[in-house]
Amino acid sequence: MEEITIHEFDFALINEFFTELERQGPGSSEETIRALGFIDNLSNKTKIADLGCGTGAQTMVLAQNTEATITALDLYAGSIDKLNATAVKLGLQNRVKGIVGSMDNLPFQNDEFDLIWSEGAIANIGFEKGLNHWKGFLKKDGYVAVTYESWFTDERPAEIEKWWLDAVPEISTIGHNISIMQKTGYIPVAAFTLPENCWIDNYLIPQKARQEEFLKKHTGNKTAEDLIALMRREADLYSKYKQYYGYVFYIGKKM
Repeated sequence: MEEITIHEFDFALINEFFTELERQGPGSSEETIRALGFIDNLSNKTKIADLGCGTGAQTMVLAQNTEATITALDLYAGSIDKLNATAVKLGLQNRVKGIVGSMDNLPFQNDEFDLIWSEGAIANIGFEKGLNHWKGFLKKDGYVAVTYESWFTDERPAEIEKWWLDAVPEISTIGHNISIMQKTGYIPVAAFTLPENCWIDNYLIPQKARQEEFLKKHTGNKTAEDLIALMRREADLYSKYKQYYGYVFYIGKKM
């Protein structure tokens, strides 16, 4: 399984698995709120874009903790349908709108947003590329806040290094990523690691029951079996090597 990455699986199959989960990656309401605390001048006039939003767990936290108008974007229509249904259920549909689109071809105007948010998604187009591309859609003094896979140490065992270099070729240390943020035209405001519970309690444990359902539905489908084997290996590697890597929240202000 070491030689297979998530990118080699059918997009629809991946999304079928993850759309039934509350979160499609590590995170928590508490850490979203913590990051939000670094953003100045939030008001009922604030416009936020949540890119690669998935089914919108963090989108709803942003909506419930600000008065902002939020446009949430994801490539998978099933995730957006679920996000919009949740917004209606929570009475947030007047301020939260989910749309289908790509993070590297945004359907927005220049200088449109006060804040661009993205949890666990920027690696899909690249940290530097994402920060560069998205900057044009931010107003003067606008903010970007993203979570991104990062090394906690300068050196790490070969097994985990290969796994992450295959999955996220640009993965680097926190210090290097802060320098990329500066290079792409942002003043670094904050960087902090997501605690283990964001991985274990909110991402890895909820997958277990879903994995069994998924395998039962796709009995005899080797691709589905390989996808679940990959998910289980990711959990095993995290348990073994979590001191070497994790997600980091990076918050910057447009220069």
